[in-house]
Amino acid sequence: VQLQASGGGSVQAGGSLRLSCAASGRTISNYGMGWFRQAPGKEREFVAALTRSGSITNYADSVKGRFTISRDNAKNTVYLQMNSLNPEDTAVYFCAGDEGIIYSRTKNQLAYKYWGQGTLVTVSS
Repeated sequence: VQLQASGGGSVQAGGSLRLSCAASGRTISNYGMGWFRQAPGKEREFVAALTRSGSITNYADSVKGRFTISRDNAKNTVYLQMNSLNPEDTAVYFCAGDEGIIYSRTKNQLAYKYWGQGTLVTVSS
């Protein structure tokens, strides 16, 4: 499966963006999906995840209440709605997926087999 992340851009603090992760080659309706980000000079970190069923989500504490992960199986796409953005959210955002992931490992990058190329989000103050 190939993952294509898009939707990044430049926004001012307090603004919103919606990232998309479009899959091709295979349906991801039974995949656990996640979003990670890497800020300049920092390691890549977990942002949000959605279990295979789509009924359970997991968020990093830093984005809880501001970001929402969702999926549209008909479009074979996963989204990350980001609200109330602040400069600390500036990073390259990556989507990832795996058909075998379980909830307890959704924060673990090594649990994901497939990765998108990343999309840059820049938040100015």
